[in-house]
Amino acid sequence: MDGSRETVTTRWLIADQLGPHFLDEDVDHVLLIESRHAFVRRRMHRAKAHLILSAMRHRAAELGDQATLIAAESMAEVLPAWADRLEMVAPTSWGMRTLATRHNVPMLPARGFVTSETDFDEWAERRAGKRLRMEDFYREVRQRTGILMDGDEPIGGRWNFDHDNRLPPPRGARTLDLPPVWQPQEDDIDAQVRRDLDRWEAEGAEFIGQDGPRRFAATRGEALAALEDFVEHRLATFGPYEDAALTDDWVMAHSLISAPMNLGLLDPLEVVQRVLDAGSAQKVPLSSVEGFVRQVIGWRDYVWHLYWYLGPDYIDQSNALDAHAELPDWFANLDSASEVSARCLSVGLGDVRAYGWTHHIVRLMILGNWALQHGYDPVASTRWFTDAFVDGHEWVMAANVVGMALHADGGRMATKPYAAGGAYIKRMTDFCGGCAYRPNVRVGDRACPVTAGYWAFLDRHRERFARHPRMAQPVRGLDRLVDREQLVEAEERRGSGAP
Repeated sequence: MDGSRETVTTRWLIADQLGPHFLDEDVDHVLLIESRHAFVRRRMHRAKAHLILSAMRHRAAELGDQATLIAAESMAEVLPAWADRLEMVAPTSWGMRTLATRHNVPMLPARGFVTSETDFDEWAERRAGKRLRMEDFYREVRQRTGILMDGDEPIGGRWNFDHDNRLPPPRGARTLDLPPVWQPQEDDIDAQVRRDLDRWEAEGAEFIGQDGPRRFAATRGEALAALEDFVEHRLATFGPYEDAALTDDWVMAHSLISAPMNLGLLDPLEVVQRVLDAGSAQKVPLSSVEGFVRQVIGWRDYVWHLYWYLGPDYIDQSNALDAHAELPDWFANLDSASEVSARCLSVGLGDVRAYGWTHHIVRLMILGNWALQHGYDPVASTRWFTDAFVDGHEWVMAANVVGMALHADGGRMATKPYAAGGAYIKRMTDFCGGCAYRPNVRVGDRACPVTAGYWAFLDRHRERFARHPRMAQPVRGLDRLVDREQLVEAEERRGSGAP
């Protein structure tokens, strides 16, 4: 990956390398390839397809004569004519790195993350077989970079402020009562993208979800505006309510910069520095600053490195819970409004349909929790989360879905399955209000399908978790349920139907 070949004249930029830190002063020319195959090989959210195409075309327009943008059926049909002149920054997927290698394209070290792959490998080697815990990695990054450090000690005397950042939503609130979130203004490029997607659909391409108006930054300028809006209006509230959810507040206090950051429009260190500046100016509580910083330099880097460390077969060969159920249409297609009575699922899927995005608690504890409980196939689930979310990339979703949500890797990443019943959802959201079901009811017409699904999941895997240090107690609780058999039978009858 040294990119030293003398014949290199052009930097090949792919769709997640669109910021200035992916170019160097000595790069004279840039190649961008719109591969139709990348958008239609699986059913992608249309808002995601729109965002990526808009971002690539805006970048080409910004670069002017320095860039060549080629629309083609696939990258492979373009590369032979260009490969001997190309170099690139190492891509973010196994597939793209294989493609680059096949065409002999030199690769520079990866960018867009706080730590390098070598840094992580050295840290993992020093662990000497111990679990690669995110918290330990996060502390390593803090010490390496000096971020939120006072010498050798964390600022504030604590490494994280999780305890302060787990508040339920304010009682009776419909929203967090924050200013309206910044939104981009579409332009002629977006209009052409929409016409092209309409044409693709007319020619047989299939998308899911709704497209428009575009809600996420597609240019460097827009990304900086979205970051500034977050810091000024929502960062202070982010920490305490980062694990809460409200039906009428799809953004809550989240930043909406994961999509532009994953397109390469923002460098994570500049994002962190802006947040640190706000904290230094005493505009933002340390708990909110640390909570956000942990997501960027801790979690984001961690799942990126795990993607490479765990190998190219991690997704395909991880199925420790023997989960093989197909994603039902009501879940996979996002057309659930008339079918789903469980309000948490209806709201979660509805937000994904409308925006191609939900925040992490809805992803993990609603959608991921349901997929875990009902044994959805890990490969299909990972593909769905990757394709349905505007910020979804394979490296993002591999550890998040396979390891975190589905526990399909048998605990290589997470120490326990993130399974939960309706009590958690009632505590941290307003979804249970007005729902057809009751979170504390396990059987009968008002039985909460998430609560019933939780106990049925434990029953199905009781042997695996009976001696698990963090799951043995719930399994013992299962044995005390007087209606266990009735509950399990009811869940078997439910099958894959919409709850």
